[in-house]
Amino acid sequence: MTGQLRFRVLGDSLAAGVGCGRPEETLGERLTAVLRSAGHRVDLGVHAVSGARSAGLDAQVRAAVRTGVDVALVVIGANDLTSFTPPAVGAGLLHDAVLGLRRAGGQVVVATAPDLGVVSHVPPAYRAFVSQASGLYARLQADAVVRAGGVVAAVGSDLFDRFATDPGLFAADRFHPSPAGYALIADALAPSVLAAAGRWAA
Repeated sequence: MTGQLRFRVLGDSLAAGVGCGRPEETLGERLTAVLRSAGHRVDLGVHAVSGARSAGLDAQVRAAVRTGVDVALVVIGANDLTSFTPPAVGAGLLHDAVLGLRRAGGQVVVATAPDLGVVSHVPPAYRAFVSQASGLYARLQADAVVRAGGVVAAVGSDLFDRFATDPGLFAADRFHPSPAGYALIADALAPSVLAAAGRWAA
């Protein structure tokens, strides 16, 4: 491989690694290791901010573009859901963020809103409703990402099922993933990130 792949991670606390005890447990570091194993020379930059909503992506995009971006991973949506950001508003902001990264020459992979119905804080009576709201939000996000020229990470419902049945995948706050949870998420995201790196190298 020639050239260094500038890998940028944007988004919320999942992208920032809240719940991890060491840097190498975060999504950015785990996926950087995957990219390096595939033969890429990688420069990792993490612009994610814990607590970020889609409204905060514009500043992160500007920061990433200033440093140069070849492949970007955007993880966003959980805080939009918890703050009741209207789905159309959040999707529109995500569209603009992806478009900005694409115009800067980046391949963009997006992990859309997770199923918050699996979080233990959610009362059982409301879990189906929360899962339905999460799914609607994620679908609108996915449409916006594709329209902007990005790719939606192929994360199946089986991943959320694992979180629903294994408390060990959550950190002590019972909201963010534990290191084991991050490992599962990284494994799910890896094929999409590797494919984006392949398009960059082509």
